[in-house]
Amino acid sequence: MPLVCGRFVSAALPGAIASYFETDPPELDLGTNMNVAPTNDVYGVIVGADHHRLLRAFEWGLIPSWAKEAKIANHPINARAETVVDKPAFRNSFAHRRCLVPMSGFYEWRPGDPAGPLTSRGVPVKQPFLIERADHQLLGVAGLWSAWRPPGCPESTPWRHTCTVITTDANATVRPVHDRMPVLLDRQDWHEWLDPGNSHTRSLMSLLRPAPEGLLQIRPVSPEVNSVRNRGPFW
Repeated sequence: MPLVCGRFVSAALPGAIASYFETDPPELDLGTNMNVAPTNDVYGVIVGADHHRLLRAFEWGLIPSWAKEAKIANHPINARAETVVDKPAFRNSFAHRRCLVPMSGFYEWRPGDPAGPLTSRGVPVKQPFLIERADHQLLGVAGLWSAWRPPGCPESTPWRHTCTVITTDANATVRPVHDRMPVLLDRQDWHEWLDPGNSHTRSLMSLLRPAPEGLLQIRPVSPEVNSVRNRGPFW
């Protein structure tokens, strides 16, 4: 199976996202994007030093704080829930820098029909699907974030803030198109997840489970979403 959650929808205006997640207004207006792709700037909800929730912009694709250089190949956009505590790339962020990534929905693809349309290379066009909440509310996706800048750089060098999305086994709704899905956190679990002082690993890991049945709906959308150059909408 291809990488899970490699594209998603951010259809809500920044003010609506801030209101839904009970954060301060964002410093940067990212607008809306129906085809968010890796390396794009995305919103992340974090808790600041004063314990207030903040809505901040992050580059999608985590650079660990200890990395010596920022190679594109080293920017994971997903972190598997099963190994997030142990993998060096995620361990520090899981301990101290957890976030929520707001989404309106996310895309997954099913292999194309050999008898259907073909790409310019003669490959069957993959059928994309949009997965969203059945009640059309925003998704609060479990994520991790990091702050990085080159080792030995001048103190004036700005920090590069990046993030990744945590995935788990797919539920029955998503399984027809992929065996993995993003971790969708219930509102009642946001505080526990975001609290940077929370070091209860077992309790935090218990939150990283598939979404309950009935929460999501899935529908096919236009193959135009297959190209990151297209901005949508695709339905």
